[in-house]
Amino acid sequence: MDNQNNLLRQLLMIGIGTTSLVAEKLQEATDQWVKDGTMNTDQAKRFVDDMMQGLRLDHTSLEELMQRQFRNLMQDVGVPRQSELDELRGRLDRLERQMRDLENRLWR
Repeated sequence: MDNQNNLLRQLLMIGIGTTSLVAEKLQEATDQWVKDGTMNTDQAKRFVDDMMQGLRLDHTSLEELMQRQFRNLMQDVGVPRQSELDELRGRLDRLERQMRDLENRLWR
């Protein structure tokens, strides 16, 4: 399970790095537009803010999609979910208790 979380974390970090690079390039472009007189400082700031807001929304959607796809992939290859493991542990605990009870009855 740790490897799965690590892989997902790495994929998310790649997305964050890409978003940072886009933000940097957007800022460079708007700085140049302001310098050229194509837009004023307020327009440039609004433009960057709007673009970054859109990227954040896309990033959230992408993150949710990646998590869903990752869970599906893990299920397809037979990796049990945490809830399934917890259920099996509970069943195993009950069986062990039953075995101890039976052993205790036999020795009385």
